Amino acid sequence: MTSSAQQARQAFGERLREIRLAAGLSGRQLAVAVGIHFTKVSRVEHGRQTPTDAEIRAWCSACDAKDEAPGLISQARQVDSLYREWRRQARTGLRRLQEDMATLYDRTRLFRVHEHWSIPGLLQTAAYSIASMAYWAQLLDLPDDREEATAARLTRQRILREGDHRFVFLLAEQTLRTRVCSAEAMLEQLDRVMAAIALPNVSIGIIPAEAGLGAHTQTAFWIFDERLVKVETLTAALDISRPEEVHIYLTVFEQMARAAVYGDAARSLILRARDGILQQPETS
Repeated sequence: MTSSAQQARQAFGERLREIRLAAGLSGRQLAVAVGIHFTKVSRVEHGRQTPTDAEIRAWCSACDAKDEAPGLISQARQVDSLYREWRRQARTGLRRLQEDMATLYDRTRLFRVHEHWSIPGLLQTAAYSIASMAYWAQLLDLPDDREEATAARLTRQRILREGDHRFVFLLAEQTLRTRVCSAEAMLEQLDRVMAAIALPNVSIGIIPAEAGLGAHTQTAFWIFDERLVKVETLTAALDISRPEEVHIYLTVFEQMARAAVYGDAARSLILRARDGILQQPETS
């Protein structure tokens, strides 16, 4: 989601919260009146979910604010339209999405990156990137510009060695094992991660698969300095900039960093993943 879309959804949620508070209802009381779970009330009011038209009408009715419903329904549809913008932008191809990130990357001094399924783009080889791009283009029915998108991604990797950028990567052990491409290409990719450990401005921690709940999250995320968090879902990209929410991501990142292993211990996990690939039969 773009920043404007996130702000629109938050403003919408805040308006619904104002209506509820003006009616003197608690979140649980409103949930009963609307016929939804009380946790959805919180998600809506904090801009994390948009209610249906029927739920908006029931919300306003329960708060004795029926006249507000038509305007709020219209506002909700505008928010959903903004939310779908990422998909529309990608319709021109994945290359544009890669290029659009260049300015943000250039001005960021400290990157905190957590991936739990795949190797992050800044560390990807060409073969790994092309295979990954092909998957997403097919899944989302996007133009297949994997070669151009990969070229843009590899160009962006220059920031690993240029300027005063610093990088902290926390990779779940699964990222080393997810078969994104051929065995040969996966081995090349793991060698790339191994080599990146030696870069002076790069820290790579591997979170062991057996680490506890506090060391894992349900989604990957990137923190740019301490002002922006990007989370990509299957259908949209979320920009999170509210300080209190960014703080939560920073806290979780620190928890995962304590559970990760570094240096020789990280290299051992990478070598174990390499051995696993060598022992597996090649898949098509």
